[in-house]
Amino acid sequence: MEGMTLTTFALVRHGQTDWNAERRLQGATDIPLNDVGRGQARDAVAVLSGQDWDVVVSSPLSRAAETADIIAAGLGLDVARRLPGLMERGYGKAEGLQAGPELDALRIPGGFEGAESEESTAARGLAALESLAEEFSGKRVLVVAHGTLIRLTLNQATGQTLPSVENAALNLVHHHPVDGWDLEYFNGERLLAGAEV
Repeated sequence: MEGMTLTTFALVRHGQTDWNAERRLQGATDIPLNDVGRGQARDAVAVLSGQDWDVVVSSPLSRAAETADIIAAGLGLDVARRLPGLMERGYGKAEGLQAGPELDALRIPGGFEGAESEESTAARGLAALESLAEEFSGKRVLVVAHGTLIRLTLNQATGQTLPSVENAALNLVHHHPVDGWDLEYFNGERLLAGAEV
């Protein structure tokens, strides 16, 4: 029935960067993958290759774009587009900082001075996914984006409170136009018993 079709999304966080390894806040700063991150992207191909994917999209930030390129090439696909709505939450002056007094000085309720709010990030991420669900209704869409964006978007979509998203791990969610969102896999672990991949 048209308009009542299940659309499946694999939401994959980019591979590791040097700032990830150093536990620095990245946000919208465009930090590239490191060699570990490239290996994680190649490893993700094995997990994703058990299914057929119709389209691959990513954030335009280079760490997500390169992860998407590696995964898409491994699956014999091309990346269809880079969507600004999938960019990581902006952390303002906190970007590049590690835990400590300098970062603590920027903390305010719900984040950091000058940072994009969690609500805005979740709304932006969910709008991007809902637009893809409409455009690719009934398809299997592989999205490469960022940890906080994925976590906050899934929290908003499912009403859950999820922990941090791991680099290059599978997060599988299904969208139904009437019933909404069902999260099947989070950080590579199955959550929904009896659901089909």
